Amino acid sequence: MSNKVLKNSFILLIGNLLFRVGGYINRLLMSRMLGPEGYGLYGLTLPFQGIFQILSAGGLPPAISKYVAEYNAKNEKALTRQVILTATKFMVLMAILLSIILLFSSDFIANNIFHKPLVVWPLRAVCLITPFSVVVGAMRGAFQGVYKNEYTVYNRLAEQVATIVFACVFVYAGLYAMGAVLGSAFGFIVSAITAVVLYKKYISPLFYSEDSLNLTFKEEMKLLWMLIRFAVPVAITALSEMAIYDVGTLVIGYFMLSTDVGFYNAADPISRIPLVISLSVSTVLLPATAEAYALKNHKLLQEYVTDCLRYSILTVLPLCVLISVFSTPIITLLFGSVYTPGAGVLSILVIGMSFYSIYMICSSILQGTGNPRLPMIILLLGTALNVILNAVLVYNKGIIGAAIGTTLTTFILMVVIMYFVIKNTKISIPWKNILLILTANVILTLVCLIIPKSIIGSIIGLILGSLTYIIALIMLKVLTKRDLNFFAQYLNKIPLIKGYSEKIVKYIEKKELIYKIED
Repeated sequence: MSNKVLKNSFILLIGNLLFRVGGYINRLLMSRMLGPEGYGLYGLTLPFQGIFQILSAGGLPPAISKYVAEYNAKNEKALTRQVILTATKFMVLMAILLSIILLFSSDFIANNIFHKPLVVWPLRAVCLITPFSVVVGAMRGAFQGVYKNEYTVYNRLAEQVATIVFACVFVYAGLYAMGAVLGSAFGFIVSAITAVVLYKKYISPLFYSEDSLNLTFKEEMKLLWMLIRFAVPVAITALSEMAIYDVGTLVIGYFMLSTDVGFYNAADPISRIPLVISLSVSTVLLPATAEAYALKNHKLLQEYVTDCLRYSILTVLPLCVLISVFSTPIITLLFGSVYTPGAGVLSILVIGMSFYSIYMICSSILQGTGNPRLPMIILLLGTALNVILNAVLVYNKGIIGAAIGTTLTTFILMVVIMYFVIKNTKISIPWKNILLILTANVILTLVCLIIPKSIIGSIIGLILGSLTYIIALIMLKVLTKRDLNFFAQYLNKIPLIKGYSEKIVKYIEKKELIYKIED
């Protein structure tokens, strides 16, 4: 697999970890400062934050990433600059219009849909987030298009630190759930400023040339229409993804109390931890597959796809197993014992997110090969199914029903999109190797089930389970020569591990405990 894709996936993994860790710290602090009811009110605004950000951006950040990668590879600097400028102007305009709409509709949403008047002002505070979030999205799209994802990491770090600080200050000042939302708004303001500074200083010089397009209004609209044609299916896909994540929250908010929303929202962010890995891979995979597809290099495309799928399954599944088995001590440790009613939700929902992580990677593959409509159609159908299942199951089973409905939906999505990836790209999936990975995870599950489900037990389970999983991978001959070289490259940079990693690699090679994938 190309070092470029691996390196940028690793960099984005760090960035997404910072983003998630920062988000979790913010949620943990808010859950304890606000209590279940206030945290539930804050949780009801989160889907609206995501929905209005997606509507404002219109799917254009991935379009920026794709076309910047393509035009920059062809050395069309002026066109690359124009793509970023045109997309950003459109997104800012859309963000302002949608913020006005949300401002005037927040009262109706709070009182007539959720029947919770206290959520009015938190919803109004969301209006401040949208205009700044689209600027951030545009700059990050440019970063990804030129494989400078370290700047995304710096940008996200600034955003998370600012969000946590401002949210704590505003909630402590007595603004309750609205203060938590205002913290996010100020975080995006800081993030937008940081992103623009990074772009101007480090990315803009990469596109410097004497050429200038000097487009007329009609020509610029034609360019915008090209971007929109790619972006609209991506935006609809992103909205459907939001529905997969957040339908449970909205349905619980409609049928049940704010405290129930709080319990569900304690489990929801933890269940999404595995998505950090798949999101890192899929974000880099989009421009990489677009590049390989444009060059008609099927061998390179095969390498990208198979390695990304294998690495995601290798890392996502054991994480899901550990979280699912030790859900009660994890929620108790992070949110406090008052939120333990969400433990059952977490055990089920994290499995659903493992299915969805595979879907995300397959979706990026199809988008990168110029077929963004197919993931959109699949996800739209899945969204409809998810709404129906959540409505029926939440009404009958409470918050646990939302987890069951979402998990069933994500499993169906994964199976369907993998079928189309294989069919459309003619990629050969190493099923035998994947089956061996699944076997290693079954062994991990059996070991974890016999360990006590306490906070100390979960720590023991993490250590013992990790060792068991690594040994199982080695003994089942799951790892390839390329895997060993990649992991050794990064482990050797850690002085304490370097000597041991080299010995382990030599032992594996000597004993021929290596899986051979045909090129």
